[in-house]
Amino acid sequence: MIWKKPVDLRQLNMTPDYMGSYLDITFSEVTDSSLTAIMPVTSKVRQPYGILHGGASVVLAETVGSYASSLVIDTDRFMAVGMEVNANHLKPVASGGVRAVCTPLHLGNKTHVWDIRIYNDAGQLTCVSRLTVAVIEKQKFT
Repeated sequence: MIWKKPVDLRQLNMTPDYMGSYLDITFSEVTDSSLTAIMPVTSKVRQPYGILHGGASVVLAETVGSYASSLVIDTDRFMAVGMEVNANHLKPVASGGVRAVCTPLHLGNKTHVWDIRIYNDAGQLTCVSRLTVAVIEKQKFT
């Protein structure tokens, strides 16, 4: 198991307002080496052509990957912040929901690299994303 402590999905889903909660992203599953989040495809996340906006897929990917990083570090001392994210949009999604499955490619002391695969309700791969996270000393930003 890669997680520093047991993962409570209810607790993950009780985070105060942030970008992911605005898009109705919720964490749905955790395994020994993956974290999964879902997002409904609604008018909030569609682009003018009626399909899922690529930026919303990136928000989903960065959300699940950043949370995954926070679950493998000592959050009393460190914080996980996005450093680089990319995404290849492979198939449009017009309705239903999407599911992002996040697994580690690299878990170092200073950086984490996550593979995030996003699927539609039919289980078809719609987006592949890679997120690099920097692990930095905890600090306040003003």
